[in-house]
Amino acid sequence: MKTTLAKLRLVLHLLHGMWIVATRYSRWSDARKAEVNRAWSLKMLRLAGMRLVVHHDEERLDHGALVVGNHVSWLDIYVINAWRPTPFVSKAEVRQWPVVGWLAHRLDTIFIHREKRRDAQRAMHEMSGRLERGGVVCVFPEGTTSDGLGLLRFHANLFQAAVSAGCAVQPICLMYEDKDGRQSTVPAYIDDISLGQSVEAVLRGGPFTAHLYVGAAIPAMDDRRALSAKAREAVAAGLAQLQASVAPALDQALVMAVAESGGETGEPGDNPAIEGAFTPRH
Repeated sequence: MKTTLAKLRLVLHLLHGMWIVATRYSRWSDARKAEVNRAWSLKMLRLAGMRLVVHHDEERLDHGALVVGNHVSWLDIYVINAWRPTPFVSKAEVRQWPVVGWLAHRLDTIFIHREKRRDAQRAMHEMSGRLERGGVVCVFPEGTTSDGLGLLRFHANLFQAAVSAGCAVQPICLMYEDKDGRQSTVPAYIDDISLGQSVEAVLRGGPFTAHLYVGAAIPAMDDRRALSAKAREAVAAGLAQLQASVAPALDQALVMAVAESGGETGEPGDNPAIEGAFTPRH
């Protein structure tokens, strides 16, 4: 019964997100859109039994950067948006997912048919254009999800947008911690597990802490393979740091605490606690 109610709350929150985007989103400024997106994503994490800890947020780039990281779970999108709302590059199949696909489309996701060269070129051109205009775009260069215990190989072709735009790359790393202070693979959306089964496993297995490590920016390069290799090294270093330090007190990191209770709107101002408490990491 508890898990069923938790699922219902998640569905209602998604539907409320659709209502916000359909009725208000287009009229807001970019700053307001980012503010609401972040608050909504923080609440999504809370409803999924997650709190968010961001490490080294002082390294964050807010303009003209390709954000790249490992990919573990369907939760990764909400973790990143709760940190700093960012448009994503996603496989075209996601566009057909109910609710989630529609939301992703309206939130400026770039969909790509990776097996179609012409479509891949179109997506790369759109990515580089956004980056040249000072935008930020996030990609998962592993191309699929993993259990999060290590990294898969990075696809260098996804870095061509950063090369073409002459912009920096921001490496990030995601890791999930269980209530006993150990890295958990429960949130991993892998193998033949369905989305529904993954959601249920997360709701039954929690609470969890989502760790997001922000790596130092990698300056623009003109070789996508070299850039890919450097980015993978940075993400791997971040993962190693997270795996080695999940046990120390979280007050040494930047903590975005997702409130245990609050309003149902998912908009800032309705529930001040959901904005989180910040403690700088030294």
